[in-house]
Amino acid sequence: EFGIAAALSGDPAMMEAYRSGDPYLEFAKQAGAVPPEGTKRTHGAIREQFKQCVLAVQYGMGEKSLGARIGQPPVEARELLQLHRKTHARFWQWSDGVVRFAMLEKPIYTVFGWKLSVGSETNERTLRNFPMQANGAEMLRLACCLATERGINVFAPIHDAILIEAPLEDLDDAIKAAQLAMAEASEAVLAGFRLRSEVTVIRYPERYMDERGRRTWTIVNEILGTFRE
Repeated sequence: EFGIAAALSGDPAMMEAYRSGDPYLEFAKQAGAVPPEGTKRTHGAIREQFKQCVLAVQYGMGEKSLGARIGQPPVEARELLQLHRKTHARFWQWSDGVVRFAMLEKPIYTVFGWKLSVGSETNERTLRNFPMQANGAEMLRLACCLATERGINVFAPIHDAILIEAPLEDLDDAIKAAQLAMAEASEAVLAGFRLRSEVTVIRYPERYMDERGRRTWTIVNEILGTFRE
């Protein structure tokens, strides 16, 4: 979402931070809280605070909630949010513009025309978050289409990822092709700005399972075991 926000807003500092590979640390450097030579190892605690600030901004979190999240008083959280506004001023100009436009009860759209109808009761956080969430969804749908058209067996989208299957001997090539499809999808939605993707590989006989799925799988197997008994 950081990369999507950077590209849609055209904020050069945000785009630079995303391209650095560690947008949270780069944001801290841009804000002057970490020296240019600083790393995640040397300034991990500061990086974590700036990371939580970035995540707070994406979800419309205020200073009290951010302060509780980072274990600091609201005044410290307020300073972090002010640093974000100062460092990424172009993003905030764009985000505020989205809200002002929508507050006139005008619909706002994704790049491909998916509409959010706006009324007097629409939450401001929804308006600020819609461009990132909804354009991310557009990106994922396009990535699924591109991957499927190229012969990749797409099982399902999972949050902001896609689950694919391939014979073990073809798996590495399938992964590269899927990542390329996702990169091209991001470029199509973000006017040429390419997003990175990460890979988690599960090889037979292992199976994919996230934490919520692991709990459900355990419960289901316990129930099945009871029936077998």
